[in-house]
Amino acid sequence: MNAGTGDRGELFVDGINSGRTDGVRSGRGAVTGGGTVLFSDAPGGGSPSAAPASARPGTAGTANTASTASTASTADAVSVPHARPAPRPQPGGAPARARKAGRWAKVAQRIVPDDLQPEVLRVELTELGNAFRAYQRRPEPDLAVLAELHDRKARAFALWADVTADASLREEADRAAAAARTTREMDANRRGVPVDGEGPVVERLLTRGQGVHARNVLEHVRVGAPFPEAEARLAVLMLTLRAARSGTGNVTGQDLGGWLQGDAERVLQELVDVGWLLLPEDVTADEALMSRPEEPAQITVPTLIPTQPRPFFFGKVTRARLSGWAQKVVGDRKLRKKKAGAATRLLAVYTAAHSRPDGCLGGVGEDAGLALDEVAQFCGLRPEEVAEHAGLLVAAGWLAEEADTTDGRLRARLAERVLPLSGLL
Repeated sequence: MNAGTGDRGELFVDGINSGRTDGVRSGRGAVTGGGTVLFSDAPGGGSPSAAPASARPGTAGTANTASTASTASTADAVSVPHARPAPRPQPGGAPARARKAGRWAKVAQRIVPDDLQPEVLRVELTELGNAFRAYQRRPEPDLAVLAELHDRKARAFALWADVTADASLREEADRAAAAARTTREMDANRRGVPVDGEGPVVERLLTRGQGVHARNVLEHVRVGAPFPEAEARLAVLMLTLRAARSGTGNVTGQDLGGWLQGDAERVLQELVDVGWLLLPEDVTADEALMSRPEEPAQITVPTLIPTQPRPFFFGKVTRARLSGWAQKVVGDRKLRKKKAGAATRLLAVYTAAHSRPDGCLGGVGEDAGLALDEVAQFCGLRPEEVAEHAGLLVAAGWLAEEADTTDGRLRARLAERVLPLSGLL
């Protein structure tokens, strides 16, 4: 390591070859007691020890004379610190070194200049950026709120583009307007609300995705119920919805009596006897019918336990929504008033789940309506009996018009009062 050299070599420090240090004189500036060591990157351009010995008190005059040449040559070795480039200006004209964390307002990864005019535009862009960040922190999405944010962004960026003549801002405004339209269509699609504003605006109980889950559950019951009669199928449907996620659920005597009326104990015991349903060891079917809301009976459906292959998957919110939807159908006031039996109420569930937003059953065109044999199997009926029960639904104000059962298909339309329960095909 070369620490410094003199004119005539008498001041030289080398950590590799100690023999070359013989000419170093002792003194305060040397590495081992004499000499001067300078580093070009020292703060201020050099070490404090670079000052001439004559300037330091307590140094003999002979040392001043002897070190003059060495000091002069060493001074030549002192490097000048590199000049730093001027800070680059940021949008708004402020230099980067003046920028502080959080000083600049941002929206859509763009900095809003402090001197942007008009002032109302700068304020709107700042608030819009904060609003988008607040939306991202929401625990649940709200497409209606998001669409409004995109609308605000489209208007603000269009004005920003006009003020600055920046074509990229105009493109951003166009993208925001398109995003607002798409988000509104998604929201309308989820809620079953007509996008074009035509037709009734109906608050739906199910989203389209939940309607798909509802039809999956109904299909599972149609092909997998352990008994063919309507009462057992109705119990299987409602208990499946209670235990859909974990294989277990709670039920009260009021629930069972409302679904099955006088057949509740018999049907419950039959499901237990074939192993489709499990009750706790110390609970009988009769005791389950006596359970109250504050102490419900726990039921287990073995085929829905997570360790088994499961027919469907959805979260607890969807499970609760589907269970509530089915309860509203089965417990419909007008159906109860008409004393509708299990088969009629199952038909009400099936028609609601398989209806379009306008209430019409099944698809459109040649596929309009529902396959009569599938409807009959789900309801525990023969195909020729479906028309009779559809007539009961018309009388109860569930269907808006007489059903058509020709060509092996059931064609009908839900009454307006039932549209909130549509499965949104």
